Amino acid sequence: MAAIRDIAKVCKSKNAGPFQLTIDVVFETRAQYDSVAATGVLNAELIGRLYGVEPDEVLFTPYPAGLAFKATIPRAIPAGDLGDTDVYGCQQHAPLLDVDIPVNWPAAER
Repeated sequence: MAAIRDIAKVCKSKNAGPFQLTIDVVFETRAQYDSVAATGVLNAELIGRLYGVEPDEVLFTPYPAGLAFKATIPRAIPAGDLGDTDVYGCQQHAPLLDVDIPVNWPAAER
C-alpha cells in the first residue's frame, strides 16, 4: 500500500467557478498512472465519501494523456460567501492525501 501523498507528483484543488471545486491527482510516469488506474480506488464513490457529496454529483474523469485523475464537486459554501474558509479552494485536496492505493513500487519510483 502507498498513500497518494507518497506516490502522486501533484495532488491539488482549486475553484472551478464559485460553486464548484476541482481536484487533480497527477502521476509522474505512465506506469504509475496505469497501476493506480488498475486498482479502481480513485473513483466518484471515493470522492463523494471523502467530501460528503453524492457520487452522482461528482464529475470524475480519468485523463490518461495527462497521467491524471480529475474530480469536480459542488462546493458546500460558495467561494467568498459567509462561512467560506478557503476562498480559492486550494486547501481542499487534503482528504485525498491519506488515501491508500494497493500498489507496491520500489522506493525509487515513489
